[in-house]
Formats: sequence, structure tokens, C-alpha cells
Amino acid sequence: MSGYFKELVDGTNSLVAGLRVTIKYLFKPVVTMQYPHVSVRMTPRFRGHIDLVADDNGESLCIVCGMCQKACPSDCITVAGEKPEGAKKKMLTEYRLDFTKCSLCGLCVESCKPGAITFSKDFNLAGLTKEEFIFDLKQRLEERKR
Repeated sequence: MSGYFKELVDGTNSLVAGLRVTIKYLFKPVVTMQYPHVSVRMTPRFRGHIDLVADDNGESLCIVCGMCQKACPSDCITVAGEKPEGAKKKMLTEYRLDFTKCSLCGLCVESCKPGAITFSKDFNLAGLTKEEFIFDLKQRLEERKR
């Protein structure tokens, strides 16, 4: 019978200790964000996927040198361009990023001499298929221009 009372006392002590912790944190301010309703403030140095930088006219600064493609250890960047007849430099025709392979190392941004690519501030990327994470950055730049 003494074991029974010992278990009752131990259980009561445990219950009181748990309630003490609960009451202690009940009156403290809430630190949890209600995410879909409250937006998270991004830090200035946040690094999302890469994005093309536009000049004053809204055109890409990319000179299609291919250094970002060569520097990428994950082989996730595809750059293509053509030189129009009578033009002095190449024009960007395709800039694809396969974000499923990207390791966000930043070597492509560092190797870009004209500063044509930078990190975006996109942080809430969600999708159901792999194809949703293959970005056409030239098309995204044109959409931002509009």
C-alpha cells in the first residue's frame, strides 16, 4: 500500500511542476509568428536563387560570356546568345536556371564581371513538379519590365 501512496505523491509533484512551467510561459509575450498571415522580414543579406539584373532600359546586362555557366559546380545554368547582323555584341536569347541542382554557392555571381546576375529575394518557393523549379530568367526579366 505504501507504493501506491508514493506513486500518488510523485504524480502530484510532477503535475504541479508541469503546471508551474505552463503558467510561467502563459503570461510571457508570444514569439511565434502566424506565418501565412504575418510576413517574415527578410534580412538584407538573404540569398535566394540567382536573377538577372536589368539596365536603365530594362534590358539584361548579360554579355553572354558564359563565365557563370563555367563557374557553376552544379552545372545548373544554361546560357545562350546570338550576335545579330551589324551588332557589336551578342544578345542574350536564353538564360535557364535549374534550381533543383543549385547549391546556392554564389560562384556564378562572383564570376560575372559585368554584374549581370545577383541573388533574388524569393524565399517562399513551393511546387509539385521538378519543372516548376526550372526558371527562364530572361522571361522573368521581361515580365518585370512590363
